[in-house]
Amino acid sequence: MKNNKLKLAIDSYKDFPQEGIIFRDVLPILRNPDIFSELIKEMSNNQFLKSSDAIIAIDARGFIFGAAISLNLSKPLVVARKPGKLPGEIISKSYNLEYGSNTLSIQEKSLCDYQTFFIIDDLLATGGTVNCVSDIINSKGKKISGLSVVVELQDLNAKSKFNFPVTSQVIY
Repeated sequence: MKNNKLKLAIDSYKDFPQEGIIFRDVLPILRNPDIFSELIKEMSNNQFLKSSDAIIAIDARGFIFGAAISLNLSKPLVVARKPGKLPGEIISKSYNLEYGSNTLSIQEKSLCDYQTFFIIDDLLATGGTVNCVSDIINSKGKKISGLSVVVELQDLNAKSKFNFPVTSQVIY
């Protein structure tokens, strides 16, 4: 996909959710089925993703892209959710993000049948969310094979925090 076409579909909002932040909103991509379809095909064309056992999508926008990629590749989908959203035995971890903190949870039984996981999310900023998911997976003796995001905020240098490959469709 032409990077420029995708970049034009992403809206930017200054000072949201707080002053000094430029929020990159990927939701307009969903209003253009051709761009969305092309994006899913492009994100699905990743060798590390194809060789992983399952996909982990991160709450909430990561679910949109992760579910579409999961369907496209016929790969199992596991979700990392915010607190209080998952029933059963869960593994939770708190983390910091660029403007606060949060917690993610994954259902323990959703990890049992798989060894390698590929993370899908909408945006990579400081890397706190991805590190949280990676820590949960690693704590169960499992492995992260890579990460794919729609948008990467390159100045925050999150890629340097990971020991797995990262693919970004648009870099700001």
